[in-house]
Amino acid sequence: MVKRKKKTPRPSMKDVARLAGVSQTTVSFVVNDTPEANSIPEETQARVRDAVRDLSYRPNALARALRSERTHTIGFISDEVATTPFAVQLIHGAQDLAWANEHLLLLVNTDRDPEMKEAAIQVLLDRQVDGIIYAAMYHREVHPPESIHEVPSVLLNCYVADQSLVSVVPDEIDGGRRATEYLLAHGHRRIGFINNTYPVMAATGRLEGYRQALAANEVPFDERLVCTGISEQRGGYDGAMELLQRSERPTALFCYNDRMAMGAYDAIRKLGLSIPDDVAVIGYDNHEIIAANLYPALTTMELPFYQMGKWAGQQLLRQIERPEAYRATPIQDQASCPLIERDSV
Repeated sequence: MVKRKKKTPRPSMKDVARLAGVSQTTVSFVVNDTPEANSIPEETQARVRDAVRDLSYRPNALARALRSERTHTIGFISDEVATTPFAVQLIHGAQDLAWANEHLLLLVNTDRDPEMKEAAIQVLLDRQVDGIIYAAMYHREVHPPESIHEVPSVLLNCYVADQSLVSVVPDEIDGGRRATEYLLAHGHRRIGFINNTYPVMAATGRLEGYRQALAANEVPFDERLVCTGISEQRGGYDGAMELLQRSERPTALFCYNDRMAMGAYDAIRKLGLSIPDDVAVIGYDNHEIIAANLYPALTTMELPFYQMGKWAGQQLLRQIERPEAYRATPIQDQASCPLIERDSV
């Protein structure tokens, strides 16, 4: 018969107090960093911290939450964010910010199921999270359950029409304008735009930015230089073939995303043209598995998902501290998309 090893009892606050030679009240003040700890001599505080370290003592999180009315946990609800290769940076940004501020991120992936979203928020509320980050895979309007208003909440990569919740989304118009301006600055005047067929916010915003850049540089908008397709490699290939076989072909292509740019590369080569000598190409997203590994490496606009995730976490923590200020005027932020210069322009 195998004897089971007895579990070592978890060190208690009483054990810490005994080792440090102080009262349990003193330990509680130091461990929980209460205002009362300021009146305790630094030498005594150091003895308490040494005892905590030597005993590997961990405070009871539940008891601490009951005292402070905070659980130091943040709920993170996503649709398909957790399964997309570059959008996962939204989670990383929020998690790093939470961790740096001694908060734990509880992640729920709802797979766009409305009933699951409602249930997920309820479960997080039942667990007394301090706040909720509600994220979307792509920039769009969302309709979260009404119960999300019960705690401080921030929308990440999405927004609600009535602007009743703090939100952050990419600045699609600015990104489209700067991508086009970059091509214009390199001497291109016939710039084709291969856009997404579906009229999502990114598609309409980037097209508007493209038009604004042309107008600002006194380049007439030519609708024959704009085409649409599915936002995958095949859509980019078909769009590039269509534009580059016109009698006056464009000298540069602005692609809705990096997957479409990859398809455009294939079309350019099939037509016997070279990048960037014959045709310059700029993408969008900075999907690094694609953009950094194409030949030549793809110049692109980066979706600032990591920074947006950190911003959402930061705003949520501030909102937890001062909920009344955020309810009065919820911030609607637009994050700038950085230009990543590589070799395709």
